[in-house]
Amino acid sequence: MIWLVALGGALGSVSRFLLGPAIQRALGFTYPFGTFPFGTLFINVAGSLIVGVVAGLAIEGGTLSPEARTFLAIGFCGGFTTFSTFGLETVVLLEAGQVGRAGAYIIASVALSVTAAFLGLLAARQFLSR
Repeated sequence: MIWLVALGGALGSVSRFLLGPAIQRALGFTYPFGTFPFGTLFINVAGSLIVGVVAGLAIEGGTLSPEARTFLAIGFCGGFTTFSTFGLETVVLLEAGQVGRAGAYIIASVALSVTAAFLGLLAARQFLSR
């Protein structure tokens, strides 16, 4: 199981490393501390959606093995999502005097990530009920 976590974490981390800056650049913001950290926000919301789907398929549907759940939820999503970067980006915004943006980032990150996890779980349940 440790190797599944390690492999999933490596793939998740590399995905975050490539995707976060790509999103920032695509939106025309410098990385990592541009006008708004959309890259990290997207990654955290997407990871929450993925973990919701995995939870629904594994726990409620029994369609994912414990190994697949470990690889995806703990490994990949653990490496892909990044609460530490979220914290640092929030501090940088606050230190730059961008209190409104920092507040919007905090609210958007929490609200969208929780909503995405819920939607992922609902999607898995819908898939399983077919």
